[in-house]
Amino acid sequence: MEIVESKISLSDSHLVDIFNNNTDYILLLEKRFSVIINLRGDTLILKGGMREISIIEKIISECEYMLQKKNIFSKNDFITVINLFDIKSKTLNNVDGVVNNIVYNGYKNGAVITRNAKQEEYVQTVKDNDLVFSVGPAGTGKTYLAVAMALAALRDEKIQRIIVTRPAVEAGESLGFLPGELKDKIEPYLRPINDAMFSMLSPDVLHTFTEKQLVEITPLAYMRGRTLDNAFIILDEAQNATITQMKMFLTRLGNNSKAIVTGDVTQIDLKEKNQSGLVHAMKILKNIKGIGFVTFDKKDIVRHRLVAKIIEAYDKENKKINKNISNS
Repeated sequence: MEIVESKISLSDSHLVDIFNNNTDYILLLEKRFSVIINLRGDTLILKGGMREISIIEKIISECEYMLQKKNIFSKNDFITVINLFDIKSKTLNNVDGVVNNIVYNGYKNGAVITRNAKQEEYVQTVKDNDLVFSVGPAGTGKTYLAVAMALAALRDEKIQRIIVTRPAVEAGESLGFLPGELKDKIEPYLRPINDAMFSMLSPDVLHTFTEKQLVEITPLAYMRGRTLDNAFIILDEAQNATITQMKMFLTRLGNNSKAIVTGDVTQIDLKEKNQSGLVHAMKILKNIKGIGFVTFDKKDIVRHRLVAKIIEAYDKENKKINKNISNS
């Protein structure tokens, strides 16, 4: 590999301060791309392969773009940009920019960005289809990205409202077993959705959206009899919807609407697991044009690094149990 030297002028003073005050940022680039980097004033001096330097130049450009868009920039943001370009460098013959990977500029956690190739596929599949099934383990960003895409569509006036729903069935419980009034019973099932909303919208904005019915978060049972035009609809935890409920939900889709169905077929809490509407729908709808399918697996998990290992450990244990049952 031919070693060359290149200079990158940092046009954003905040980015200069970031590199000056935290050597981890430069060390991350040096380790990932096998280059040597020195910062002199507002200029990065790089020594390494031409291809690697070209990727780093585009990473820096993207970092500056993100700073201009949201005025803050975290280490997680930096790692996300590195991962995106590293993936592109291994899978494509070019190192184009990743500007389109910003899904939505959030409130608390900054920009919501695709963090791996599978998430990029997910976003593109939603753009290309009116109904998308997103299936995989916890921590892959299925619901979080769905909410971000819905908010982006509302912001861009592509739709007029967002409706997020999930079946009120978890771990063998139902609403009747929970204490309190109906509102109190429903709240635990909808909390994950509320958490995602709160990370992307300020409390005031979310309250306004809710009051004006621009955003509605509701149990699946309340969807019956409705026709949803000009809406972005998300069905979360769909593995716990029955076949009848799934059919009811899918037939709510109206004109100029999109729907995302998310779930994990290994986490079915229905008493009769063969009645999962998600499993059934994926079988009978797979050849219909306009319906997209995205399947995540353990390697796509973007939560804490231990989450993937925990899921893998449980999967191994379940395989042992099933093997013992079949042999007995």
